[in-house]
Amino acid sequence: MHRLAGLALALLLATPSFTAELRWFRGGTPTAQAVALVRELGTAERAGLRSTDYQAAALAGMFTGASVPPERQAAADAMLSAAAARYVNDVNRGRVAPARAGFDLRTSRPPLDLDASVARLASAADLPAELRRHEPRFVHYRLLLQWLVRYRELDQQRPVLTALPPLPRQSVKPGESYAGAAPLRRLLAALGDMRSDAITSRSASVDATGSMAADQDYDSALAAGVSHFQERLNLPADGVLGRKTWLALTTPLAHRIEQVELTLERWRWLPEFTTPPIIVNIPQFRLFAFRSTDDHFEDILQMPVIVGESFQSKRTPVFAADLKQLVFRPYWDVPASILRNEMLGPIRANPAYLARHRLELVDGPGDDSRVVPATPENIEALAAGRLRLRQQPGPENSLGLLKFVFPNDYGVSFPGTPAQELFTRARRDFSHGCIRLSDPAGLAVHVLRDSAGGWSRQRVEQAMASARNSTRVALDQPVRVMVLYGTALATEDGRLLLFDDIYGHDRRLARLLAVARPPPRAAAR
Repeated sequence: MHRLAGLALALLLATPSFTAELRWFRGGTPTAQAVALVRELGTAERAGLRSTDYQAAALAGMFTGASVPPERQAAADAMLSAAAARYVNDVNRGRVAPARAGFDLRTSRPPLDLDASVARLASAADLPAELRRHEPRFVHYRLLLQWLVRYRELDQQRPVLTALPPLPRQSVKPGESYAGAAPLRRLLAALGDMRSDAITSRSASVDATGSMAADQDYDSALAAGVSHFQERLNLPADGVLGRKTWLALTTPLAHRIEQVELTLERWRWLPEFTTPPIIVNIPQFRLFAFRSTDDHFEDILQMPVIVGESFQSKRTPVFAADLKQLVFRPYWDVPASILRNEMLGPIRANPAYLARHRLELVDGPGDDSRVVPATPENIEALAAGRLRLRQQPGPENSLGLLKFVFPNDYGVSFPGTPAQELFTRARRDFSHGCIRLSDPAGLAVHVLRDSAGGWSRQRVEQAMASARNSTRVALDQPVRVMVLYGTALATEDGRLLLFDDIYGHDRRLARLLAVARPPPRAAAR
């Protein structure tokens, strides 16, 4: 008997509620559901999983070959139930706990009854559809699955698709020549960045002239395809084939497949949305504020954001919390690390530094705390942590004119910023960990849309421009905020957006997923 089948049978027989009835056999013959399930397990890679985790090859030998001897049917039945339970858990909850990957999501989800799920599979009229019922019900999860299938097919059929000749110089601009122009056209067409009929008409034109040089033209159509590719990968979309763009184009498709798989894994960690959330995707440098629990883009407010630098101590954490209030014209309470590492030296050297940057020493935790003079004694009290340093409200305040507060263990909030020019950059990891918004007023209108008082954009902007000091506005209902990390995103317009792994989270999750997993245990009966 197969060793794993023996283990499965032993585990099953050890279950007090064990009965002799088999789920996957009728009259000694595998059921149609059993055959369909084994087939689905054998193609687990199409869902971003690994068929080896479910002993798919061994099960195929048991259920799709010669008839299973009666003495082995109980073990085979138990082994298939165990594999089904593991698959359901993996596709519904993920293979790795978020905390192991450094993510503090703490999202409550109802318990998953694996035995009931396996029982439904065993009697399902449409087993593939019953399996899909356990997948995340997000539009963008399903769109990513489609891209995974497409990239796998490309990688199997055309493994050298991303092999392009080196650049002849620092960059290639429209109107210049490039020896890799023809394979670059084929690559862009395969990835959806150029229309395939443009490749056909180009080939016909080259054949008519018989010119080798014509086939190497980096023309305007090719530059437009490169620009489309650059936009998808958050590169400056100038149509110029430079070093960064060439490196992105020649990245093996296997790496892109892994990016999609890792993002699918992270989607599985999320609960279904019961209220419209706010989501920040760190490597995309973008915020999504949902108007409903549906994740169609046309029903989502989007804006660029700035996130924490890639240094370990300044990274924006991945976590979930509830947005509870807004602060118009906020004070900026200087974090102890910034005070210690960046400000204390200049303050000691010249106390005028405080007035120049509108900073003040306060005695107490609240906005109404007493301001104390910057005497040498008080500066030392500040250094010892007995006093607090804050920046006065106003246009030059480091938080801007509006801050969104969602209490969390990391001190992260949604401030604005006076440095609006930073939002024109493609890569925006500049903060000390907070998530800075490009349009705080727009987000305020969004979260206050159902609140009393008619919070129009005009009223929000008036509150931001008011001469009054800080004003706090509590939300009628908290808004769930999820700060996430995904380096692949499929959009409804047919594009696959890909982002750099700025914090190395992809590498960490890939290592966790690569660890060999023990054989599936038998499902409880």
